[in-house]
Amino acid sequence: MLTLSLLPEGMSLLAFASLALTSFAGSFITVAFGIGGGALMLAVMATLLPPTALIPVHGVIQIGSNLGRVMVTFRHIFWPALPSFAVGSLIGAATGGMVAVNLPPALVQIGVGLFILWNVLAKAPRILRDWPLVIGVLSSFLTMFFGATGIFVATYIKSLELPRHGHVATQAALMSLQHGLKVIVFGLLGFAFWEWAGFIAVMIATGFCGTLTGKAVLNRMGDDRFRLALNIVLIALAARLVYAGLRDLTGL
Repeated sequence: MLTLSLLPEGMSLLAFASLALTSFAGSFITVAFGIGGGALMLAVMATLLPPTALIPVHGVIQIGSNLGRVMVTFRHIFWPALPSFAVGSLIGAATGGMVAVNLPPALVQIGVGLFILWNVLAKAPRILRDWPLVIGVLSSFLTMFFGATGIFVATYIKSLELPRHGHVATQAALMSLQHGLKVIVFGLLGFAFWEWAGFIAVMIATGFCGTLTGKAVLNRMGDDRFRLALNIVLIALAARLVYAGLRDLTGL
């Protein structure tokens, strides 16, 4: 039974329920369509959580959500993608945690958005297919400031041209690793994760329910339809990034 002890200080029961529903929807979207759930969760959390807690708490929830996807798609993981990406992620997370950098959010959004549009609408650049270490460094560095970089990692996995189950499984494995490193860094920097433990547990549980529901949809979807849905979601998210960046730069 839900008790107020699960609610972070200052959070209403309505906000808590909204976030639980968003966690379910985000996991469903990510499994069924390959990407998008993490960004959705981050966008909603940004309106309801303190800024200082947003990125680290989102990171822990994403670990739970992605590990749930790993559990139900384990045999489809494309393991050769992991070693180099893991080394790159370690470098990127450590650098992001140590270097005092104030990245202009608007320019980051525009740059990532344009890169993703290029990858979807044109042939994937060779660096995306052949240099997972570089993708690991860049995406892990950016996630320390930007939060949801699954869309960036998805461009690398898309370039591997895996079947739909392989895409979802490999994305989940890489993002579990990346968010795990990020959370370790925030822990070393002193963030008090235990204060959010009950909240995080509920978000992970509802996210796992979304994962199971999304997998049922994925099982009935052909690879061609999955790739089409993935491209549509990627284009929509990339367009939103570019729009948000231009809006922030111009003040419109």
